[in-house]
Amino acid sequence: MGRVVVDVMPKPEILDPQGKAVAGALPRLGFAQFTSVRQGKRFELEVEGPVTDEVLAAARAAGEQVLSNPVIEDVVAVYEDEVSA
Repeated sequence: MGRVVVDVMPKPEILDPQGKAVAGALPRLGFAQFTSVRQGKRFELEVEGPVTDEVLAAARAAGEQVLSNPVIEDVVAVYEDEVSA
């Protein structure tokens, strides 16, 4: 069994209030080295058998058509989760 990860992030021009709230909280909690935060989504898709190029292409298509809102989000990464392999 394999696992594919699809990472989705807001487009750069879209405001990210959750990321802004986290960025404001980090210095108060002792993490002053971080200057900004963008919050996104991670999807883990399990497949029977190995993760092939075709599986990765299908995961990217699913990310672009179903898992993300293409008006405000980008699929920024699609890759095999090596930990599950």
